[in-house]
Amino acid sequence: MPTEVILPKVDMDMATGQISRWFAEEGARVKKGDVLFEIETDKAAMEIDAPASGVLRDVTGKEGVDIPVGAPVAWIYADDESYAPISPIEGEMSARPTEGVASGGTSQSSTALEPSPVEPTPPDRPLAGHPPLEGEGKTRATPLARRLAREAGLNLSGLTGSGPYGRVVKADVEAAISSPLEGEVSAKRTEGVASEGTAFAPSPVEPTPPDRPSAGHPPLKGEGDVLRLFEQGSYDLVPHDNMRKTIARRLVEAKSTIPHFYLTLDCELDALLALRTQINAAAPMKKTDKGDAPTYKLSVNDMVIKAMAMALKAVPDANASWTESAMVKHKHADVGVAVSIPGGLITPIIRHADEKTLSTISNEMKDLASRARSRKLKPEEYQGGTTAVSNLGMFGIKDFAAVINPPHATILAVGAGEERAVVKNGEIKIATVMSVTLSTDHRAVDGALGAELLVAFKRLIENPMGMLV
Repeated sequence: MPTEVILPKVDMDMATGQISRWFAEEGARVKKGDVLFEIETDKAAMEIDAPASGVLRDVTGKEGVDIPVGAPVAWIYADDESYAPISPIEGEMSARPTEGVASGGTSQSSTALEPSPVEPTPPDRPLAGHPPLEGEGKTRATPLARRLAREAGLNLSGLTGSGPYGRVVKADVEAAISSPLEGEVSAKRTEGVASEGTAFAPSPVEPTPPDRPSAGHPPLKGEGDVLRLFEQGSYDLVPHDNMRKTIARRLVEAKSTIPHFYLTLDCELDALLALRTQINAAAPMKKTDKGDAPTYKLSVNDMVIKAMAMALKAVPDANASWTESAMVKHKHADVGVAVSIPGGLITPIIRHADEKTLSTISNEMKDLASRARSRKLKPEEYQGGTTAVSNLGMFGIKDFAAVINPPHATILAVGAGEERAVVKNGEIKIATVMSVTLSTDHRAVDGALGAELLVAFKRLIENPMGMLV
């Protein structure tokens, strides 16, 4: 039997994916472990290896098209396997056909059966194996396209699909929703189609009130009330990409289900800045294409990561995650760091940050941030973790409160270090001060425990030599 190549699930939130690039063409010989294609997810681009050696056949997964997770995208035939081209009906994201091979033996030893002729599908009937959903008739479509069409009240039977073998995909539905004809009564709307597919006489269309958007800017679902507030022609509609949709969904989930509790205090940075200068000055040099360069260059954020990790180890009850049945007590401090990338943000993770040196954290963070911006992170490099740090100090932000990223129970928001007047022993002094705010999941980390964690963090920041021992 040929080896089926499926679209794997490379992200825990992934329901569909897109192949951004094939590295092998139809009929090419591939080896097990060779890079076969690249998947573009909401957060990264992942290279997928060939699961077997042989000849690549029946490549049904097209580039740039949404494909359900687990759907076959191609098959690999061994050298001794016979091959019969896949038919359009059989190749529509279903199991590899076996009608041309007799049961009871392998393909090279079995007798090929004469396939029965395939009758053309009548235009008013769905394809075999694809029973019609209510209001969608015969049209072939991906699950995501069907869901989007149902939510928008759109009848798929009026659409021409751009997917494999004419299948309607998400892009087709979105194009139909944003089409100027969307506001007219046509076969696209389910209200004008009977369940048996018989068209009803359309009801009269009332003219669009002047305070509503024009047909050229039809509101997408949930946007009508917002768009009515703006003057026609004064805006452009930019559809959300998958990353922005994922961020929105997770933020709504976090703020809706996690009882946030906030704690803020100030940390003096003068000792830390002085130590950072000494450590960077002592960095060994290495030869590069551009000449000698230090082997590391610490940032304040690198030292914040280390301090947060060590604080969690000092207050282990705060190094936890909430579940409905039990509290998850973590044995290691894995610190996620928010990195801004085009279109959103991602949180790569420094694993076992409490056990790593500052130079190791610094170099690892630079590598993760660079690959995050080019969407080359692996899922295990940004999923999980036990806490997170979000630093907006480089933008001059004094203080802010960050949203907890599940499954974390805490996140530390870091503001800018700035010179402030402070009172010491009854005298006003100038010190470099940084405000930090700890957001906690009150189910897992209550006020007193969160305060204990933040005080441990402050102690390390103001006495940074403790991070070197």
